[in-house]
Amino acid sequence: MSDNVILIRFGELYLKGKNKDYFENILKDNIRKKLAGLDCKLYFGRGRYVVKDYDRSDESAVIARLKQVFGVHSVSVARRCGYDMDEIAALAVELTPDIGSFRVTAHRSYKKYPLDSLQINKQLGERILQAKPQLTVDLHRPDCVLHVEVREDGDVYLYDSSERCAGGMPYGTGGNGLLLLSGGIDSPVAGYMLAKRGMSIKALHFHSYPYTSQAAKEKAVKLARILGEYCPSIKLMCVSLTEIQETIHKQCKPNYMITLVRRFMIRIANEAAKQNDCGCIINGESLGQVASQTLESITVTNAVADVPVFRPLIGMDKDEIIEIAQKIGSFETSIEPFEDCCTVFLPEFPLIKPTVEKVEEQEARIENYNELIQKALENIEYIDL
Repeated sequence: MSDNVILIRFGELYLKGKNKDYFENILKDNIRKKLAGLDCKLYFGRGRYVVKDYDRSDESAVIARLKQVFGVHSVSVARRCGYDMDEIAALAVELTPDIGSFRVTAHRSYKKYPLDSLQINKQLGERILQAKPQLTVDLHRPDCVLHVEVREDGDVYLYDSSERCAGGMPYGTGGNGLLLLSGGIDSPVAGYMLAKRGMSIKALHFHSYPYTSQAAKEKAVKLARILGEYCPSIKLMCVSLTEIQETIHKQCKPNYMITLVRRFMIRIANEAAKQNDCGCIINGESLGQVASQTLESITVTNAVADVPVFRPLIGMDKDEIIEIAQKIGSFETSIEPFEDCCTVFLPEFPLIKPTVEKVEEQEARIENYNELIQKALENIEYIDL
């Protein structure tokens, strides 16, 4: 007798040696939480996790959720049976096509099984050909590859395809990071990329109401919720930059506006990161994409940071970033036509090669500099997602 199961594979965890149990336990917990609410059972074996006893109508939902779990490399819908070769062969015949070419690829992790992998390949291949004489064997480029896994606890799994998942490291194993979440395309992708390496994400959004609309803020909330599908329990904080930008506009040279605002943002984020137990700041900058993302601008901005500033997109083209945004589902929201705070008091000719000395001269004009930062921090709004 056979039934349908979903096999779950992990990738890089194999490299973790003595720390592997720590990473696996977090991955198992993340899978449990992701599948909560679906009627199914989870079995965690050596090197393979299995979803079983689920309603077939929930199969697509189970797979869709598993694809959003970092650390899961791939999944396969498989048929499960016992060790009896007649039962295995009957399933193998059922899963192979009637015409074309095929190959059997067996993996025997249960070493006490009387047949080794090559013998299983041979016996199943012979039985399939007997039942379906129009088929041919092709070991190199077959139309169908039938995978057979002989596992512990009396289980054998057969499947003919796999679906790639998010991969990476289990979410929550890479420390905490504070993502500067704008309303654009880049920052959600930057958060996704660091979350994929196991980093827990908290988000900080800067707005300039009433120069920017309430809809622009809601856009950031929507993006945080989209990231939340991959980043469990993500938190969103919102900070107003309005008074800061008005002050810079009145007291400093116009072409320094962007550079000065970004240094304010990093200083505020720096303190917010410390207050929220985050070991780094994350942003979506890509080298040379705009004036604030030149090497000189990045250097001047970094000069005010006490914690590391990670830029996972720094060497990526816009097309590459858009491709990821489309994959994770943030692109359509990111391109909604609501301006963010970076467009307020935008100079006609922004600096592309600022220096720390010149920027500090402009900052010295702002008498209440520290007060502005402290006021922004005291008025952080925490959004319930």
